[in-house]
Amino acid sequence: MTTSHDGLRFLAAGLGSGWLPVAPGTWGSLASLLPAWAVVHYAGYGVLLAGSLMLLLLGCVVCACLGPALISHDPAWIVIDEWAGQWLCLGLCAPFLGTGMTGLAASFAAFRLFDVWKPWPVSVLEHKGPAWWGIMVDDMVAGLMGGAATAGIVAAIRSGI
Repeated sequence: MTTSHDGLRFLAAGLGSGWLPVAPGTWGSLASLLPAWAVVHYAGYGVLLAGSLMLLLLGCVVCACLGPALISHDPAWIVIDEWAGQWLCLGLCAPFLGTGMTGLAASFAAFRLFDVWKPWPVSVLEHKGPAWWGIMVDDMVAGLMGGAATAGIVAAIRSGI
């Protein structure tokens, strides 16, 4: 039997990737890389960055709709936020590293580092505002920080610093 929220749950779970056992955020981030690669390959970095913002908006709507039915403030199975943050991180890293294995691995590692570590302001923002916003915003900031850090390191290495 399906419920009115089944489609929303599937989207929130990153097309089901959040339902994989153990470390659903990591699975969600990994699952987002293949479609992100395809977007960059066929449409470019700018479209991937726009896609990350579209995922942010979609995630906010989906999480707001699911909010009353959620048991936890930020359930681990919701990984649309990881998809959005990972796409942002890759979109910032890809112009420097490309979307080959090096670029994908570096953006994945950078995003997961900032998403799991949760340095300031990530740690503060996840608790600001309504639950649907907290679920989404911390991953976007982790993606921004991971992408900026990786791009900065690559740029510094290439310039000889």
